[in-house]
Amino acid sequence: MPKNVRFTPIALSAFLVAGSAAAEGEVNLYSSRHYDTDERLYSDFTEQTGITINRIEGNADELIARMQAEGANSPADILLTVDTSRLQRAKDAGVLQSIDSDVLEERIPSNLQDSDNQWFGFSQRARIIFYDKDEVSEPPMDYLSLADPKYKGMVCHRSSTNVYGQTLLSAIIENHGEEAAREWAAGMVENFARDPEGGDTDQLRALVSGECDISVANSYYFARALRTDVDGLSNEIDQIGWIFPAQDAEGAHMNLSGGGVAANAPNRDNAIAFLEYLASDQAQQYFSAGNDEYPAVPGVALSESVGKLGDFKADDVDLSAVATNLPTAQKIFNEVGWK
Repeated sequence: MPKNVRFTPIALSAFLVAGSAAAEGEVNLYSSRHYDTDERLYSDFTEQTGITINRIEGNADELIARMQAEGANSPADILLTVDTSRLQRAKDAGVLQSIDSDVLEERIPSNLQDSDNQWFGFSQRARIIFYDKDEVSEPPMDYLSLADPKYKGMVCHRSSTNVYGQTLLSAIIENHGEEAAREWAAGMVENFARDPEGGDTDQLRALVSGECDISVANSYYFARALRTDVDGLSNEIDQIGWIFPAQDAEGAHMNLSGGGVAANAPNRDNAIAFLEYLASDQAQQYFSAGNDEYPAVPGVALSESVGKLGDFKADDVDLSAVATNLPTAQKIFNEVGWK
C-alpha cells in the first residue's frame, strides 16, 4: 500500500471469483491459522464454487517440514500461515510455487506479495506501541525511540525466537540500516523491565499488572480485548494507551498473514481459485470482523473493534525485501543478548 494511504471503513463493490460457478472438485489446505472464525471463509468458498476444502492444521514449521518430507507425493495444494518470516521460510524450503493471477496482482498491494509470486498477504496486524497512561506521560512515538535510555526498566517485549519480533527487526534493518538496527536491539535489552517472555496478550497484561509501563504487541490482540472479554486485560483496558509508531516517518510495521500454492499441488487451479477468493471483499471483511485484522486489500470495511484504533499510516516497505534480512536480524538478536 502506498505511503499516506490510511485505513478507513470504506466498502468496495462486490467481488466474485471468476468462473466460480463452473468449479468443482477439492483443494487440500495446510494451515497454521488457528482461528475458529476462519470456518466462515471455508464454508462460503465451498458454497460459491462447489470445491470441497480438506484441511490439515498444525504448527507452521511442522507443516513446512511435512511438505518437504512428502515431496512430489504431497497432497498439499495450499499453505496458509502467519508472518512474513514463515512465508519466506516456506519459499526457501522449496514447498511453494510461482503462480500467475491477474486477480491477486490487481487486488493485493505489490509490497504484500513475494517478488516471485510464491506467496501473497491476505490480512495484516499493526505492530503497535502500548503504554500505561498513568505511568507514561511521554510515550515513544516510533520504534527506535523504545531504545531511549529514559525508558530504562520500563519495556516489555517477546523473546527473540518469536517471528513477530524477528520480522520487526528485519524491517528496521530495511528502513534504517543494519547498524541502527543493532543499536536499537541493544538499547531495547537495556530497557527491558524483565526478561522477554509470553505472547502478545501477556505483554498487554503486564501493563495492567504494573510489571512494565511500555510494551509492543500486534493490534488484533488489543482489538479482540475491546470486542470480547479477555481475562486479565479487558476489565482494565481503559488504562492502556496506544501509539501507531513512526507516523512522521516510515509508518507502522505490519505483520502479515498469507499463503501460497504448494510446489506439487495436485489441484493447482482450485488452489489459485481459493487464494483469489481470499482477496475478495467478502473474505477480506471476514478477516477484520472475525479476527480483528486489517484487510490486505485497501478500502475494505473494517470491523468496529478495529476501527476504534483509529486511522494511521502503514509502512509500505516491500515485505519480500524485509524477508531477506531475517538471518541478519537473528544474528543481531544473538549478539546483543536478546533472550
